[in-house]
Amino acid sequence: MATKQHHVSIVVPEGTIGQRIDRYLASLSDVFPRAASTDSRTIFLINGNQVKKSKAIKPNDTVEVHWVEELFDKIEPQDIPLSILYEDGHMLVIDKQQSLVVHPGAGNWDHTLVNALVHRYGEHFFTKPTSEDQTDDDEEDLSGFSDIRPGIVHRLDKDTSGVMVIAKDRSAHIDLSSQFKERSIEKYYIVLVHGRMPSRRGHLETTIVRDPRNRKRFIVGKEGEGKHAKTDYLVLRQWSDMALVRVRLHTGRTHQIRVHLSHIGCPIMGDPIYGRRNNESYTMMLHAFSLELSHPLTGIRLRFRAPMPQRFKDVIRAKDEKQVR
Repeated sequence: MATKQHHVSIVVPEGTIGQRIDRYLASLSDVFPRAASTDSRTIFLINGNQVKKSKAIKPNDTVEVHWVEELFDKIEPQDIPLSILYEDGHMLVIDKQQSLVVHPGAGNWDHTLVNALVHRYGEHFFTKPTSEDQTDDDEEDLSGFSDIRPGIVHRLDKDTSGVMVIAKDRSAHIDLSSQFKERSIEKYYIVLVHGRMPSRRGHLETTIVRDPRNRKRFIVGKEGEGKHAKTDYLVLRQWSDMALVRVRLHTGRTHQIRVHLSHIGCPIMGDPIYGRRNNESYTMMLHAFSLELSHPLTGIRLRFRAPMPQRFKDVIRAKDEKQVR
């Protein structure tokens, strides 16, 4: 496995609110990957002096960071079955099964979607993501890449199933990545949530920040801090203590759907981070149901749908049978 050394130096602008150097740099998502802040090889400096990652920055400070990127140049081809919704010479669209990790990373070095793609198309197929923290449909800015290879242009969490598009050539990769960045792709999800939704239709527009008490979580932030996030929802069915909801994402922030639904008191069923701690026996009920995009060659708008998974049907059937009794 090869490595690549990175170095960034930034002067903190006037008016910047004091915060930890690692969090400040991580908030500049196109500069420093959040995952690197936990690497013991990462070095932080303020005004030329090495500091701990918890050291607070101030306006006009010169902050620097040196970190190491792991380059997964040798991916083992693995014959992992994929549920293909569409394929042509430029792109592949799949219904990603739950539990399939998209790309290799800490704790998941193989048996990922990338391993399956290398088996299907060859070892030079994919592009290494810029950050292991980009999940839950985070868009990736590839404008600075001079040697883009086809492959992953967006991601879904391990526990999220549903529609994913994969580029098969360089021009498709650039075009699809641009569509995600410009938010011209329409993304719909279906979820099963606890409780009663506050209204049949709703619009949630907040900022989202990392939870200072738990680095694995995100929360709704105060006005002016964090990243802007916009979500619409439509209740498809409402039971006494559960709802089937269709969600449209207008932005692609990490854990956005999970954070927004938890914020209004209706967490996703089976969510291990934001859900209710009542020993739920089912897995996370979050599914990327529909993806509409422009074909990277023809420009024709296409919509792809991944049918409701069996795990959703089982929970709904059990709820309906319980209510009939």
